[in-house]
Amino acid sequence: MLFGEEPREWTGMALDTVQSIEQFTSQASKLAERYPEQSSKYRTYAIWAEGLLRSMDELEQSYYAANRYAGLIKHTYVDELSYKDQLNYYRHVYYDKNAYIRVFALLDKLGTLLNQLLDLRTERYKSRFSYFTMLRNLRENQLHSQLMKPLTELKERHQGAMNRLRDRRNLEIHQMNAELKDDLTQKLANLGSRHTLEDLIANMADLDQAWKMSLGSLNESFQFACKWLRKME
Repeated sequence: MLFGEEPREWTGMALDTVQSIEQFTSQASKLAERYPEQSSKYRTYAIWAEGLLRSMDELEQSYYAANRYAGLIKHTYVDELSYKDQLNYYRHVYYDKNAYIRVFALLDKLGTLLNQLLDLRTERYKSRFSYFTMLRNLRENQLHSQLMKPLTELKERHQGAMNRLRDRRNLEIHQMNAELKDDLTQKLANLGSRHTLEDLIANMADLDQAWKMSLGSLNESFQFACKWLRKME
């Protein structure tokens, strides 16, 4: 809508992932009806899965908007930006940080669901654990190798980008606006020189990898989770 375009339609792996999540939600709801004494557990799974589907949609929208607004910025130096350029830049910044914060929120929600579904008890290692703690639990204890191996491969393939985004996320949440880091560095190192924008192309490349890791992790997890629930039928 922001760009005068038709609503997005899921295709490829994204469509497969949406269908797997919807299948899992349906399976969990049916199990809640079939086993009333365990209905709370299965209904919780269904609600968490619906939440992850929304999180996936919100992340994709933020990623898409950040990328589109970045593409409208054609200048390198801050003082070259027109008023319209500045508005597009600020919109890019908003959706960019919205996206990379949502990446880690989505993964942590996924970790919570898998931990409960597979009875991993990751909370024994850390009471407020992350997705990556859950994955380390799988790996170190050699649990569910059919799931652990592809999730680990995705983590390792995108680790550089994820580490950079984690640093930006932590800076944004705990210290200062992440987009101001370059401004501060330049002011401290080059007094009086022209200020450049941060590397939007590199930032979007990292966000692209984060989207691919998030999507791949959801896809692998829900394909496995659907098979897992079939054993409960």
